[in-house]
Amino acid sequence: MFSHKRADFGPDFIFGVAMAAHQIEGGQIDGRGPSIWDTFANTPGNTRNADNGNIACDHYNRWAEDLDLIRDGGFDAYRFSFSWSRLIPEGTGALNPAGFDFYDRLIDGMLERNIKPLATLYHWDLPSALQDRGGWMNRDTTKAFADYAAIAAEKFGDRLASIATFNEPWCITVLSHFLGAHAPGYRDVRATARAMHHVLLAHGLGIKAMREVGTNNQLGIVVNMEKCDPASDAPEDIEAAALGDAIFNQFFLDGVLKGSYPEKVTDILEPHLPSNWRDDMATLNQPLDWIGINYYTRFLYKADPSVPVFPFTQARGPLEKSNVGWEIIPEALTEFLVRTSQRYPGLPIYVTENGISETDEAKRTAFFDRHFAAMVEAQKQGVDLRGYIAWTLIDNFEWAEGFTPKFGIVGMDPVTRDRLPKDTYWAFRQMLERKA
Repeated sequence: MFSHKRADFGPDFIFGVAMAAHQIEGGQIDGRGPSIWDTFANTPGNTRNADNGNIACDHYNRWAEDLDLIRDGGFDAYRFSFSWSRLIPEGTGALNPAGFDFYDRLIDGMLERNIKPLATLYHWDLPSALQDRGGWMNRDTTKAFADYAAIAAEKFGDRLASIATFNEPWCITVLSHFLGAHAPGYRDVRATARAMHHVLLAHGLGIKAMREVGTNNQLGIVVNMEKCDPASDAPEDIEAAALGDAIFNQFFLDGVLKGSYPEKVTDILEPHLPSNWRDDMATLNQPLDWIGINYYTRFLYKADPSVPVFPFTQARGPLEKSNVGWEIIPEALTEFLVRTSQRYPGLPIYVTENGISETDEAKRTAFFDRHFAAMVEAQKQGVDLRGYIAWTLIDNFEWAEGFTPKFGIVGMDPVTRDRLPKDTYWAFRQMLERKA
């Protein structure tokens, strides 16, 4: 069980769980169009064990029991994502009524169970028709996203507690266009630079579009942060870590909240960015209502002049690790919360993802408890922290790693797909039921 209780975090603090459409829904029927993850995961060699999200957790059919698990666990909120291609199969143009019906059922089901719906518009699953035209390398995709945001806000906004434009722009851009590890699987610096800028431009246009249709209910963005430490005390390693931090932890929030990019990054990417990128910065910099931070682990950075573009290599350090090799360093969550609060003052912050892949439930429970302590410490240091969303409810399709990682507080039978609550689920329930 956890050593913390709900009251430790303040009277209005919310606890929730997060899942994402492509990772859980399946249901590639009823008019849903293909996305880049359908293509990527069904191409040999891209995912572990050739796993894919064709059925995933069958949430498309089993959503009601999943919402019951959230309610019965004592959680206040469910952070979910819309599948763009389920709502607008080609990314633009004709709508899919069956897709809107599904999310109507899902959102109404949350409200019937007193679960706050926390929506994300884009959790990595770009409609394939837009990728055919260049995806995030194509400026036109930003307008398509703004139109999609306006439609989703008009249809669902009156029932949503919050809307995030994007989940983890670093993953959408650098991981997917530079490192090639996620869909669409590019390894191209020009594609990366353009995607980095266009995703944030789409965010700004999307926020404007939602405000223009009258949706003002808690609009924000979710970024992932990763601790970037030098591999040694050598000045070149310290500089490598500073560059890694600028790319990972500064570029995206500086863009949308300061209307500027770190010079460490633009000095490198300038030749590859769109020629008019500076003209867009005011559009990126739209007023937001909150910031979401996803935090998991860290990398150690070592300078390596032989590496093109970003001249460093990364390695894991010596700390205790999860079963996928990610170091466990809870104090970095305090660091990021305090730093974000000071760098972008005046905005409430939510921890929108945090969790561990593990089969040892004692280790998973300790992981959460140690991160709870990190949040309490951040609150003591003045951070306006409003909530914590655990990743994830159910073991699911973890992208390129397939079904191998086990982040869920609920397991899933691989054959029947029956839900199997773990010890950590019951620990959450016990903590959240305690009112004092």
